[in-house]
Amino acid sequence: MTDVLTWTIERRLELAKRAELLRKELGELELEMARLEAAEVVFGQWSEATVGGRRPPGIVSPEPEPEPVAVTVGPGAGGMRVVPDRVEGMGLQALTSEYRRIMEIVAGADGPVMARNVALALGRETTPAKIEPVRGQLRKLSDRGWLVRTASGRYRPR
Repeated sequence: MTDVLTWTIERRLELAKRAELLRKELGELELEMARLEAAEVVFGQWSEATVGGRRPPGIVSPEPEPEPVAVTVGPGAGGMRVVPDRVEGMGLQALTSEYRRIMEIVAGADGPVMARNVALALGRETTPAKIEPVRGQLRKLSDRGWLVRTASGRYRPR
């Protein structure tokens, strides 16, 4: 009888030690996730501020810019937001066709979707270079109130 009691106590202590190690590891993982989320936000802001990272403002071009022929006015032009903040009663018509298509894919899914699933539904390859822009678009829709981002990084309709 004492052997069972001793074994039970030892086992409980082992499990308590293991649980503590797992809690520490979970804390480290959550910290790393927070760092990556912050990096995503900073990169997204930089990407928006530099027209997708093609040319940061203030850097002199090696060749002169051609004179513009016509000015395009539309979403994203002249400081307009491509994805507006969602307000009550606002429909999908406020979004560009690509963002509307993403919203339709997310709304038509059985549950929360990953960026990879949306990229596939859009007919894109499953390489990181093709998935990351979709992830950025999903994040933008989520940040502006059109979608809900789950803790696991999946997206669902609001």
